[in-house]
Amino acid sequence: MRVAYFCICAVALSAGAATAGATVSSSNDPSAGLGSQLSALFGQEKTAISGIDRDQLRSFVAPSVAPGEIAQVTFSRQWLAGLNLPGKIKDESLQCLAEALYFEARGESVKGQFAVAEVILNRVASSSYPDTVCDVINQGTGRKYQCQFTYTCDGHPETIREAAAFEQVRKVAYVSLQGVAEPLTDGATHYHTTNVSPSWARKFPRTATIGVHRFYRQPTQVVQR
Repeated sequence: MRVAYFCICAVALSAGAATAGATVSSSNDPSAGLGSQLSALFGQEKTAISGIDRDQLRSFVAPSVAPGEIAQVTFSRQWLAGLNLPGKIKDESLQCLAEALYFEARGESVKGQFAVAEVILNRVASSSYPDTVCDVINQGTGRKYQCQFTYTCDGHPETIREAAAFEQVRKVAYVSLQGVAEPLTDGATHYHTTNVSPSWARKFPRTATIGVHRFYRQPTQVVQR
């Protein structure tokens, strides 16, 4: 709030200097020298602000949202910055979903990250897939490149090196699990990046394109007698 305080003072003092009556000399003018003082003051504030982390600065101006008060989701980094999760949440589904979003979509927009989370949860709700978040994500893991989500079976260690990125996707995972986010993919159960073209994509109806991901819904299979 210091920034706002100084801005208000500056406006008031500038207005006072502009409307003040004539003075005989600068010695009896109480506003004499204020211009240079304010310039120095603003310089100090600018230096202080420039040293603040960008995400931390956004959290100062973003409205704080408690987990139990999530009513409307805004797909923006600023909204997520104002979302304060409980200090320690020991929830396996949250951890699995956050890790999946980190390795699959941390470079995507917030909206794109929510869309990927939605696909995973759509699979959980489908009878064609396992019924827990962690089981859906790890389905097929153990056979190289034969799993549902490549990062779980590509042979590379799953190491989280970007703490800020993980904190963001963790918030996306938390909100997604609350079921309060607006649906984005029209029931999609599959997705791929725009730089690949898997064979199944020609058979599945595309439901959305968000960022670098295309989303598809698995066709309903009708049993013929």
